[in-house]
Amino acid sequence: MKTYKNKILITIFFILTQSALYAQKIVLPQQTDRWSIQHDGSITWNIKYRLPHADHIEMSGEKVSLWVAYGVDTAGRSSITRTVVFPTFRMLPDDTRSHIAYTFNDNELPRIYINNELLRIDILEKDGLAFQLKSINQHGIMRMYAQAGNPPLVKIERSLFPSVDKPLAIEKFEFTNVSNKPVTVSMENLKRAVTTDTLHSKSSPHTVIMESVNDGSRTLQFGESTVFAVCYLATDHPSAPISVDPVAEEKARKKRIAEMLAPLQLVTPDSILNTAFAFAKIRGTESIFKTKGGYMHGPGGLSYYAAIWANDQAEYISPFFAFSGDKIGNLSAMNCYRLFARYMNPGYEALPSSIVAEGDTVWKGAGDRGDQAMIAYGASRYALTYGNIDSAKILWPLISWCLEYSHRHINNQGVVESKSDELEGRFPSGKANLSTNCLYYDALVSAALLGKQLHISKEQIDTYIKQAAELKSNIEKYFGANIAGFETYKYYETNNVLRAWICMPLTMGIYNRSEGTVAALFSPQLWTADGLATEAGKDTFWDRSTLYALRGVLQAGATEQAITFLHYYSRRRLLGEHVPYPVEAYPEGNQRHLSAESGLYCRIFIEGLFGMRPTGFNSFGCTPRLPKDWNQMALNNIHSFGTIFDLKIARQANGKIMINIIEGRTKHTYIVKDGETANVGL
Repeated sequence: MKTYKNKILITIFFILTQSALYAQKIVLPQQTDRWSIQHDGSITWNIKYRLPHADHIEMSGEKVSLWVAYGVDTAGRSSITRTVVFPTFRMLPDDTRSHIAYTFNDNELPRIYINNELLRIDILEKDGLAFQLKSINQHGIMRMYAQAGNPPLVKIERSLFPSVDKPLAIEKFEFTNVSNKPVTVSMENLKRAVTTDTLHSKSSPHTVIMESVNDGSRTLQFGESTVFAVCYLATDHPSAPISVDPVAEEKARKKRIAEMLAPLQLVTPDSILNTAFAFAKIRGTESIFKTKGGYMHGPGGLSYYAAIWANDQAEYISPFFAFSGDKIGNLSAMNCYRLFARYMNPGYEALPSSIVAEGDTVWKGAGDRGDQAMIAYGASRYALTYGNIDSAKILWPLISWCLEYSHRHINNQGVVESKSDELEGRFPSGKANLSTNCLYYDALVSAALLGKQLHISKEQIDTYIKQAAELKSNIEKYFGANIAGFETYKYYETNNVLRAWICMPLTMGIYNRSEGTVAALFSPQLWTADGLATEAGKDTFWDRSTLYALRGVLQAGATEQAITFLHYYSRRRLLGEHVPYPVEAYPEGNQRHLSAESGLYCRIFIEGLFGMRPTGFNSFGCTPRLPKDWNQMALNNIHSFGTIFDLKIARQANGKIMINIIEGRTKHTYIVKDGETANVGL
């Protein structure tokens, strides 16, 4: 009897302990916005207080990437450092970072004079008229609004942006006379060139040129404007005439931004989420480089260009492009999978983690990171969503090869082993890790669905279905655990500390331990001011795990918690101190705006909030997660499943959810209970 009572007391204590743990609530830090959303969808920082401040942003085109580091000191003086990367101008030997890049400072600019007085752009200059910065605006083009003179003689709009299709970045100055007298504005003629070492240059020596455009002197009457510019370009033919039209280049950049923003528009009652989604589309889509190996999406960050990775490109961003409606994005996705397919082999040796230098060489430095599971997951989801049978037929051999590779690495406990995970040994991952196994599980599920569309043999499809069921069971047996009091997952066999990637089962539709996992993710042990810590007790964070987690928590039905944290995260990244995109990591990389993370951000909404899960070339499951304070939300102009449609969600008076699919003049309506899935056919 005493033993029985003790067991009851222990059970009660355990339940109370669990309840206390799960009841832990994060008090999110107070947010003070530095930036504000404008009517045109841009964001602006009005520079009045909270100085000094510094930040950086990256903008990309098909042949160039422009990294701008900018700051304002306590006296209100601004400074800019421009690093211009030319992804297709390479040095030897071939490796990941063999592109050329040059940095240009303010003191290297041609000098500008207003009524024969020097305009002090470089903060070290002491004489002349100050460049009085008033505000900075971001929307695919960085614009700095300033004035000079007291009272003001001119207003200045200073714009920095990459060319859409040339190895060229532009810094444009537009001066407008705002005084009641004529004002003379002049810019010096400048041309500087540097040519790379012949011996170490790939193909031929490369020349980088910094040159003034439209230089000279103009006299402006009241209200009149004039444009000067400085261009930064690379060429292998420096003696050929160079003609740059900064106004035309700016128009082309604005047109390309509009092309990215037109499809797949998010409409919710939360303007921060809508705007952050639109910005993420820009960063996720702009960073595609036209190389001799075809269009290649690249993360950027001054390091990763004209190259692809099994995680960033195959797993994160390419499935997004199938929803995006962007032609170049879809070309890059198909090219990504084609490039990896070149390395399939009959001996089932691991594919490279990365294909670099425009496709000329590979990187295998981390061994098998679970790359085959990443590729099979991304390619199968992409093929289903894109809805093109010819594209799917091209991808099927790669998908089936990667699945077979993973199957051959199943251990005695029934889970897949890999040398590491996508963090490449930065944090321990054991012999078998949760991330690789969850990706392999979802890839099997998607491959079975795709196989039916391609009329693959029933035997092979049934094999995938059986393998998925067995793996799901083995994931629970091998990884299911109580960690720090939470009924969640250990990341590898001997792991006993909470890890951010415990979110992966939720994202892949495994909800056995959803309650404990959600509680752990949003606990003080893991959640930080910047999202999830990679490991409890550590300062390191990688946005990719936070982005996966927010999507997974929505899929698991913890809508209100997810929206609270999603709004907080989005506001911090869009309007806070480092804007306007999701970042890679910290301290590594100092929060670079690597572009694939922006694709993961968009997928929070597509696959999490709207619950879109591709099931066929013209079908998907839709499990909307409409927050209690919202009556409606929409994803408009979706280009997927071989068609174009709007997806509109609305709450009915009886509490049920109405799903409207508007495809041209055709309207499909589905009524579901909260948490139910509608099987949508197009």
